[in-house]
Amino acid sequence: RSYIECHTYVQSEGTMIMNLAKDYGLKVNSLIHFNEGYKIADQIKKNDAGASVFADWWDYKYEVYEGITYNAAVLLSQGVLTCLHSDDDEMGRRLNQEAGKIVKYGGVDEQTALKLVTLNPAKLLHIDDRMGSIRAGKDADLVLWTGHPLSVYSRASKTIVDGTVYFDEETDAEMKKQIDEERNRIIALILREPARPSSADMSNSPRR
Repeated sequence: RSYIECHTYVQSEGTMIMNLAKDYGLKVNSLIHFNEGYKIADQIKKNDAGASVFADWWDYKYEVYEGITYNAAVLLSQGVLTCLHSDDDEMGRRLNQEAGKIVKYGGVDEQTALKLVTLNPAKLLHIDDRMGSIRAGKDADLVLWTGHPLSVYSRASKTIVDGTVYFDEETDAEMKKQIDEERNRIIALILREPARPSSADMSNSPRR
């Protein structure tokens, strides 16, 4: 089974897409990037569609001039299944911090904000039976943090995928220590080697 995901920025595109889907008896699963989703949040809800949006990207090109930082909060307030995303590599690795912005922009509570990057995207992808929340029987994909997961000061201390630990901060620190010790050992051996005498018929200067 396939689900219709539509890439859109402005309100007119979103309205057109949902009207077109209605004419052909189709259902839009989610609207991606939708910076102006706040303008027709009630229409999105009426069509039982979801939205995957940026936390605060706006005013960097024509299509997003009317984007606002309260977009996700407005969509949530109208009952739209909403999640956060990014097509930027660095931001994509820090979506927990993006979710933290929604607490500031719109007064969304912390648990709801965290769902924007956990349970809600799993629901939009129709894989919430396997992931998106911590529950017996689901895939054991977990991140343990050194502090509040929405804080910019928190670090991922442990990452678990399918029940297997893929990253552990303490183990990583120990491995880095071993690497440093091995590097220093090799450098010390090199420095202890006597200098090789130059050949009588060859210069020590590099050849071109």
